[in-house]
Amino acid sequence: MPSRFDAVPRHHSARSRALLTSTILASSLFASVAPASAQDNTLPAINVTATRSYEGIVGTSSTVITADDIAHSPAQTVQEIIAQTPGVQTRTLYGGVNGTGSSIDLRGFGATATSNTLFLVNGRRLNDLDLQGVDLSSIPLQSIERIEITRGGSGAVLYGDNAVGGVINIVTKTGAGGPPATFRAEGGFGSFNQRLASISAAYNSGPWSTSVFANGVRSNGYRANNALEQNNAIGELRYATPDLSAFVNVSGDNQHLGLPGSRTVDPSIGVNQLQTDRRGTNTPFDFGDKQGANITAGFTKSMWDGAELIVDGGVRDKRQQAGYFGNVPLSSFSASWFDAHLQTWSITPRLSIKNSMFGLPSKILTGLDYYDATYDSDRGQYRSTPPVHVYNLSQKTLAGYWQQTVGILSTTDLSYGGRLQSVKVEANDRLNPLAPGYFGGAQALPLSSTETQHALHIGLDHRFNEVFSVFARAARAFRTPTVDERVSSGPSYDAFFNPIPGNFALKTQTSVDFEAGFRVKSGPFEMQTSAYNMDLTNEIHYDPVNFHNTNLDPTRRYGGETSASFRVSDTLLLRGGAAYTRATFREGPFSGNDVPLVSRYTANAGVTWNVWQKYVVFDATARYWSSRYMDSDENNLQTKIPANGTVDVKLSGAYDHFFWSASVINLFDAQYYDYAVASSFTPGRYGAYPLPGRTFLVKAGVTF
Repeated sequence: MPSRFDAVPRHHSARSRALLTSTILASSLFASVAPASAQDNTLPAINVTATRSYEGIVGTSSTVITADDIAHSPAQTVQEIIAQTPGVQTRTLYGGVNGTGSSIDLRGFGATATSNTLFLVNGRRLNDLDLQGVDLSSIPLQSIERIEITRGGSGAVLYGDNAVGGVINIVTKTGAGGPPATFRAEGGFGSFNQRLASISAAYNSGPWSTSVFANGVRSNGYRANNALEQNNAIGELRYATPDLSAFVNVSGDNQHLGLPGSRTVDPSIGVNQLQTDRRGTNTPFDFGDKQGANITAGFTKSMWDGAELIVDGGVRDKRQQAGYFGNVPLSSFSASWFDAHLQTWSITPRLSIKNSMFGLPSKILTGLDYYDATYDSDRGQYRSTPPVHVYNLSQKTLAGYWQQTVGILSTTDLSYGGRLQSVKVEANDRLNPLAPGYFGGAQALPLSSTETQHALHIGLDHRFNEVFSVFARAARAFRTPTVDERVSSGPSYDAFFNPIPGNFALKTQTSVDFEAGFRVKSGPFEMQTSAYNMDLTNEIHYDPVNFHNTNLDPTRRYGGETSASFRVSDTLLLRGGAAYTRATFREGPFSGNDVPLVSRYTANAGVTWNVWQKYVVFDATARYWSSRYMDSDENNLQTKIPANGTVDVKLSGAYDHFFWSASVINLFDAQYYDYAVASSFTPGRYGAYPLPGRTFLVKAGVTF
């Protein structure tokens, strides 16, 4: 039998437990929603010629997923929608119900994908200073106007930390400018006793408008101890005149999820739970809860012709609890309890100036970002027992930035910018060696540090004609350590198992990346292709042997991505894409090896066919991904996660005020998993997180 130090113990590995705590106890995406017209909420757009308006940061590889794209996709979650974009990879821990616990990986970061992809809602950042991945399951698909994806580190100038792999901005729908009153209600049911319901309403009167949205999801889950209960609500009040607009946005969320853990495979002892009990659990009592409450307010004021002052700010409050109790009730050796509270205050004033400079069309976006976050976490054996460790961390961030886009020629746009950001961190640990569950660890040393980092971007877009254009860019980005990574930094024991005090100290990760590509748009055909190279220094990574976070030797990402679409007729659209993603260690003991959890090859294809005047519409999407090394297998010696693919189909329609859809996910019943943890000590042993085979979901609703 494996020792207690094996990388895949009977319930959760050290790495997967960190992921369990850091993904399912995620913040609500509605934490910072601000209405679209009340702020500069999209990635910068500029019309520098009379013939073309370019959306996105000039020089970058970008994709826009529209509300129409979302409505026609068989995918049922935001993660699945985004995953249909070439180069995007996913990781799922909890059976995929409503997308809970799923993460998005831009450009091959594997286990740290959630910390290297920056998520925004209406231009406001969602990533917090803890390791929690942004919970995309909190955003209903029908509330999204569009999703803007900008790959690479150029977004770090405007948005700061975490934008190493790219930026995903989710723009939500608003009620302003619409009918005087609207109402929408929808309900559905599906596999594993999934039930969902949502309602939304909007009202407009003169300069005032208001909107509300609420939804709820219930499911038994694919696996044992996998039940989900989730509720979200958001309300918004807006005021808009030609030279002044203002908003107040309030939201809340509540989620409970059973944590089924991994299925163990160990040929040395004849165990293969993927075959004997795929839907079972070794952790029938583990769970994760989270609650969020948020308020955001702001205004946009016209200052002079072409200039707007945009000021918004808010407070985000997030509480999380998780219990890990193993497979024996009240087993003190297995038990651990996690209780955390994170509160973030922010204010982000900025100035948008659109005018001519030296006779050239120009757009300038400049501003300040201030964030003040406090994090308190009690970690012990049970909820009712005194905590072993009480961690208190605070982080204050102040940044200034400038980005300008200039039409230097009628066919050429140039963009450049920079950000200077100061981060002050205070961290303390209070250890209670008399508390139940104490096993000899040391109290961490306090930390007080201030660091200044910078981000840079320069990009160029040149149009040879209306059909063919090229683009290129270079950028520097950074990622500061999360509080969870600081808590688990440095070895806890020496070679003789004597406790070593931690110090919360990790270096800031930096990256320099380059990218170039071209776009083709000819009638019904569109295509985008790009190639990139990214060199990283001090990449933050979990050490699976010594069970702590550390800074790696230099690493590299490189590859290429292609997407294309072809409208055959007014009723038939074809789309597809492919990507090559290589993530490697370029120095140190793993030099030349692949970074775990990154597939080298991914591809997708889809079709939308309006069969009968929108009364019946058929959609299908196919996805493929190649094999990848398991988490913790930096040596690249263990079994790989197998290559696989899925096909999803959907029939939908609308008549008058009524609409309906019927979807089948994983039509050919592929038995797969996309996350697993390899043992660091036992060859062939690993823990996998199996995903459902074929599932269905039927929905219907009405609008007024």
